Amino acid sequence: FFISADGFIVTNEHVVSNAREILITTTDGQHLNAKLVGSDRATDIALLKVDGDGFPFIPFGKSDDLLVGEWVIAFGNPFGLVALNDQPTVTVGVISAVDRDWGRTNEGALYLDMIQTDAAINHGNSGGPLVNALGQVIGMNTFIYTGNQHESGSIGIGFAIPIDRIQNIVSEIRENGGVDRNIWLGIDQVVSLNQRIIRALNLSINYGAIITAIEKSSPADRGGLTEYDVITGLNGQSVTSREDFIQKLRNTDLKVGTVLQFTVNRDGNEKNFTVKLEQNPRIR
Repeated sequence: FFISADGFIVTNEHVVSNAREILITTTDGQHLNAKLVGSDRATDIALLKVDGDGFPFIPFGKSDDLLVGEWVIAFGNPFGLVALNDQPTVTVGVISAVDRDWGRTNEGALYLDMIQTDAAINHGNSGGPLVNALGQVIGMNTFIYTGNQHESGSIGIGFAIPIDRIQNIVSEIRENGGVDRNIWLGIDQVVSLNQRIIRALNLSINYGAIITAIEKSSPADRGGLTEYDVITGLNGQSVTSREDFIQKLRNTDLKVGTVLQFTVNRDGNEKNFTVKLEQNPRIR
């Protein structure tokens, strides 16, 4: 969908990731070639551009203003029906829930704070706008839950990326051509606590992930973390083991500049540290 009069268009990254050519069909029957400005697989957002000016576009709403139960309208192209007469399919529903976290998929997309709606969404709706009753776009239709791997149609459980996230990612793409996710933390190794480690280090706790190797002068090192700190919390969430720590990192939207809040147990005392991720110096 158009987000500006000068031809910028937002869609899902998974819609255009393997495209050799991108053709845009407008509701007045125009067929326009688009180029990919940039994309971000982690958030499943892509920014396109077509030549021209004066395109009608949808004004932005605010994700923070959403109310469960308010009416929403979904636009899209399920099953390629736009090819029949250049008209999108429009369905109506309500916001069923907000802030749904699905975590990271096998393809690398990280779906956080998703908007759930019962407006009918099917294959082909991906990348279409979810609009409130004021005609403001509040999300981008992205995927559905079918409840059964053998089913593929809508059962009234669809999910949209909130517009606030889309705007942030689009701004980064326009400025930098993409989102820099070549991150550097500097924690080289962590292990889960076990009875042998607890006895050897005379620890007063029996849960967490202990840092056993940390890179000198890395963000973690300069942020105050040291070897043998036991990580017990990350961004306000409890960490119980190495696997739990890795999973929580995996389900965090990590990019250069992201700030992580660590809670650690050091010498029997709880301490808090702030670490800001930097660009990996080994990857340029």
